[in-house]
Amino acid sequence: MTLKAAITITSISIALLVIYGADAAIGSGTGTGFLPFDNKVRGIGLGIPSVVLPIIAYVISRNEPSKILGSLIIISGLLTVIGSVGFLAMQDPAVVDETKNRTSEFAPVIAIGALIVGLGIMKKKKSSKPVSK
Repeated sequence: MTLKAAITITSISIALLVIYGADAAIGSGTGTGFLPFDNKVRGIGLGIPSVVLPIIAYVISRNEPSKILGSLIIISGLLTVIGSVGFLAMQDPAVVDETKNRTSEFAPVIAIGALIVGLGIMKKKKSSKPVSK
């Protein structure tokens, strides 16, 4: 039961990240995308749950082997890292002060994404080992 819940909430995390990325990409010049949210609301409403959910999934399923869940957690972490790095890469380098500020804002997000990838790798490795009884 907990494995199904973990897979479900990690899938929700991936969906939130895809929606977040699409909305941010569409609204990159204006600050708002197809959702009626500004950057701050989008980050709180979609970003925070998308990084918290895979961590919860890992914790609630830590004793249950699942390569599928491990893969989903890795995908979630990679989307977080790639999205953050991509957003930083799209910044106008002419605005040096603002870009530096954005980098310091996104460094923790990138670190959390890397942590999530690490959790997914650990989950897959634990799932590959034979279960001892």
